[in-house]
Order: sequence, then structure tokens, then C-alpha cells
Amino acid sequence: MSSKEKPTLGGTRIKTRKRNIAVPLDTATFADAVVQIYNEHQGDLELIAKDVDGSELDFSRYGDTFFEVVFTGGRNQPGTTKPEEGERHPYSVLNCEDTRESILPVVLFLQKIIRRRPFMIKTLENVMKRLLQSLELFGTEDRKKLAIFTALTFSQKLSGLPPETIFSALMSDSLISKGIVLYFVTDTFKVYLVENSLDDLVSLLKRAKMDDRLLDLFPMQKRSLEGFAEHFNKEGLGVLVDYNTKKVFDVKLKELRTTMTDMIAEDVNVNEVIEMVKLRRKEVTLPDVDVIRTIWDSIMDAVQWSGKNQQQNSNMALHQVKQWGKLLGAFCTNGKLETDLLYKIQIHCYEDAKLMKLFPEIIRALYDQDVLAEDTILNWFKKGSNPKGRQTFVKGLEPFVKWLEEAEEED
Repeated sequence: MSSKEKPTLGGTRIKTRKRNIAVPLDTATFADAVVQIYNEHQGDLELIAKDVDGSELDFSRYGDTFFEVVFTGGRNQPGTTKPEEGERHPYSVLNCEDTRESILPVVLFLQKIIRRRPFMIKTLENVMKRLLQSLELFGTEDRKKLAIFTALTFSQKLSGLPPETIFSALMSDSLISKGIVLYFVTDTFKVYLVENSLDDLVSLLKRAKMDDRLLDLFPMQKRSLEGFAEHFNKEGLGVLVDYNTKKVFDVKLKELRTTMTDMIAEDVNVNEVIEMVKLRRKEVTLPDVDVIRTIWDSIMDAVQWSGKNQQQNSNMALHQVKQWGKLLGAFCTNGKLETDLLYKIQIHCYEDAKLMKLFPEIIRALYDQDVLAEDTILNWFKKGSNPKGRQTFVKGLEPFVKWLEEAEEED
């Protein structure tokens, strides 16, 4: 018998994989359904939330459309604020009054909706990005409403909306140059600070990677520390001016310290270093106290410390102070600055074991170079208020102070 299969008349059955048939998108029908819920309950967000939760609306497919209806009252023509054909409702964000109290209920309403459908936060993020990138299409009043909404989404911690995504949408050269972004973020900051602290705002800006870029929000012709201060002081946000000024100063002082340390280590002429410091100080009006402290840090940073050889370390540090005392003297121009320098040296010597025993000699060296006046030293010796190492330092300084007092009596 043959082992071959006999042919059949049934033909060959070809197996095919079943495919999901995509339902065509019908945004108009979805939008009309949401608008109908709004209109039926006359904008009562509690009732609207209940109806939305109980409906069979496909938010995973039409989430963008849902948020468009929430923001504008219905569908808009792509890339414009012009209404598309279809139903609309008068209870949207843009139909609210431009106050925090009017817009807050909408944010709380969305919080309820998103809490049950966490996937919608990404959709809201995308819709907000598009709205903010299109701010130029909205009037001043509507831009303010969007700013209030943005502030409240962060203030109410709306389901983890990422600040970086939202703020990055504002970094458009065109919007910035027209001043639109500046006034948008100003309104946003003012509303956010109603129930949040400056520290909260700073934390938000850091998460948005904007804490170092606040000046970038200004049109080019106003992009300066003076312009920053003038604008935000006028808007009642002086705390932000203080924060940014300190932030800029910190950056500039860090740069100054690095440059000065390099110049000292390379033994550049002291007069050149003095001129460089004066120029840097003038650029951003650095406070004299901070400049003095930074000079001291730079002088110490440039010391070539020698491992465990304590005597050699002491000699090198003292040599450095004597060599660069003129640099300190150029900026220690009054008793207040001298006192601050003395406290700076006290704390430094207390925190660095290598310098603990060197304190009296450093003070004597700076006195000899007319950096620290006799009155400053005596006042610190008798009335100094910082307790760090004070007992040890006072005892070490006693012979020098006694010499000063005897010299004064002789005079």
C-alpha cells in the first residue's frame, strides 16, 4: 500500500489571524455628549462628575476632546480658537471669571475625573502644552485664566502633572519676545503663592528645571537683574526678586572664587587680582561682605597643603596670608567689614584643625598689614559673640592684645 495521502476534494483550509477592527473616530459625537451633560446640569460640577463617571464615554480614545470641551466649551478648529461646528456649553474655563475662586472648582472637578482614570493625566499634559504653545491666539483675559488654571494644577498637586513639561512649552522665542510668557508666569506665580510658600515655588521651579532660567522668561531688551527686579517688585513679588538676586550672587561668587584661586595659585601680581575682583563686583553689584569672605576662601583654597606635616601646613598658610594680605586690605574698607572678616577667620580656623593654633598669628599678620585695625581686634576680644572656638582663640590672642593695650597706654 502506498503511504502517500490521497487527494481530497475539500481543498486546503488556510488559517488566518483575527484582527481588531478599529472603530472610526467620531470626536463630534463624543464632544456633543459631554456638552449635553454640562448643559443638562447647568454647570453643576458635582452632578457633571457623577454623570461622567456613570457614562460609557471612551476617555482613552477621546481624552483630548474631553479636555478641549472643559477648557473652551466645545470643539475648536485645529490650530485656532475658532469654534468648530457642534454643541457648546457656557461653563468652560475660558468662560469663568479670571479669579482663583472661580477656576478652582474646575481643577477639583478634573482631580476627581483623573483619579478614576490615571491614564488621562498624560492627555491633560498634552492638551495644556498645546494651549500654552498657542497663547498668542488668546486675549489677555483668557491668558490670565489659563495662568490661574496652571497655578492651581500645581497648587492642588493635580495627579502628578509634571512641571517640566508645562514650563518647557512656554520657552518659545516668539512668545517670550512679545512679553506674553513673562506676564503669564507672573500671574501663575502670584496665584501659586496665595497658599504656598516661596520655598514651595522654588521647589516647583527646580522640578521644572527653571530655577536658573528665570531671566530667560524676559524679552531680550529687559533681560537684566534691574529689569527683573523692576518687573516683579511692581507686581508685588519682591520675595522672588530677593531669591533671584541671591541665586545670581551665589553663582557669581562661585565663579569669582574659582578665578581668584587660580590666579593666586599661579602667583599673578596682586594688583591684577584686585582689578579683576573690582570688575566682577561692579558687574552685578556684589555685596562687600560676600566679596571679603570669598577672597579669604580663595586665599585658603590656593594653599598647597602638605599631608600630615602640621608645621609645614601652618607655615604655608601663614605665608599665604602675609603674601595676599594686600588683596584683603583693598576691600576691607571699614570697621564692619573688618569685623566680618575676623569672624570669618574665626569660623574657618575652628572648622579646620590645621589652622586651630594659627589664629593669633593670622590676626597679627593682618594687623601688621593694616587689614585689621586695633579697635576691631580689641572689640572682638572683649565682646565677640560667635562661640565657635572662642575660648581657645581668646586665650591664644591674649599676649597680642596685652601688647596692643600697653602700646596704647604708652601713646
